[in-house]
Amino acid sequence: MNHKPVIHVIDDETAVRDVLALVLAEEFEVRTYASARDFLETIEPSEGSCVITDVRMPEMDGMELLAKMGERGLTWPVIVVSGHGDIPLAVEAMKAGAVDFLEKPFDDDALLASVHAALRSRNHQQPDNAEAREALARFATLTSREKQVLARVLQGQLNKIIAHELGVTMRTVEIHRAHIMAKMEVKNLAELVRKSLTVPHDNCG
Repeated sequence: MNHKPVIHVIDDETAVRDVLALVLAEEFEVRTYASARDFLETIEPSEGSCVITDVRMPEMDGMELLAKMGERGLTWPVIVVSGHGDIPLAVEAMKAGAVDFLEKPFDDDALLASVHAALRSRNHQQPDNAEAREALARFATLTSREKQVLARVLQGQLNKIIAHELGVTMRTVEIHRAHIMAKMEVKNLAELVRKSLTVPHDNCG
């Protein structure tokens, strides 16, 4: 008998848990939790394959959950789900060990692709050298101004705030962002964050 991988879904919003469970149920065994505390109180080390958690929740957020999992020796890959305003927290979660993040709203294909990639990553937590070299080479093609814009995007700043800080128009910021996406060969913000985090921090300015 083949056992499906177990996916643990943690979100304080019932509707979000239900949608995630519906999408995942065809391929995986899904267990849902209304809080990180509920998850930690009920799981057993033998019961996990992957965790999907909202990055911002009451009582215990995604960062605290990652820390608690580390304390318990739970090495399952973690995917964090983030609203746009939570991008800095999602970035910090990935630096702390999360393997991916999905920005709301995301589509079913993106969710499934992320879970499959996370399951493949279980024994390879760090990006390989080829991936890091490729990301660094693409990062090197950015202009100084584009690197400044990228740094602020990763801090979760809105275009109008970036424009104000850099003394340029919002349209100029939009153009820079489009160039960054093209040069880094990414389709969305989540991919941009993933690729940017493989670049050594000293290069990110």
